[in-house]
Amino acid sequence: MKTFKAFSALLSYPSPELQAAVPEIRAVLLAEGVLPPAHAAAVDTLLDELAARDLYDLQERYVLLFDRARTLSLNLFEHIHGESRDRGGAMVDLLETYRAGGFDLVGTELPDHLPVLLEYLSIRPLDEARTILADAGHILVALAERLKRRDSSYAPVLAALVAVAQATGDSEEAQALLSEADDDPEDLAALDAVWEEAQVTFGPDPNAGCPISRDILARIDIPPSPVRAGQA
Repeated sequence: MKTFKAFSALLSYPSPELQAAVPEIRAVLLAEGVLPPAHAAAVDTLLDELAARDLYDLQERYVLLFDRARTLSLNLFEHIHGESRDRGGAMVDLLETYRAGGFDLVGTELPDHLPVLLEYLSIRPLDEARTILADAGHILVALAERLKRRDSSYAPVLAALVAVAQATGDSEEAQALLSEADDDPEDLAALDAVWEEAQVTFGPDPNAGCPISRDILARIDIPPSPVRAGQA
């Protein structure tokens, strides 16, 4: 479904290509009807900001939210495995799922990066995509709530994914995540201490099969997720 491709783009690092694609993203979200109308309307705030705000301001806000706050990390396994050995096994399993579905990573993002997962879901049947999202539902619930607390315009995007996954915050896993204190992205010393132990070595396998064709994005007029220099 193109809706998941659109969400992948919305949760990616802002770029001129993303800003130019806002009308196409808006059209996709309205045309496919995957989102409940109220959720589709709520995403308009972020779309308007992406289209109108200064790019450097958008990029600075994105980094402050998702790169400097561990509790808002878009790397999903960070929230459940941290840097334990279990995370490595989960990464391998996810890579195998991607490959079995004809999707190989070609960028530097980790397999559990939410925009990457959404890109994969865009080429899978809707029922399968909902099931996979539901498996990560407790993480999506926590991210949506944390963004809502910050009054972030990204909050409706996560809330919409929660709705698609039909996830709730009632589970023990969701409650455990919601009980964690939010990171303060302005407390650089504290954040450095957290991230010092978060050196992840997983990434795209250079020995993987043929890379996924990036023209899938072009066919729906939504740019591929940009790769940021120095990001792993």
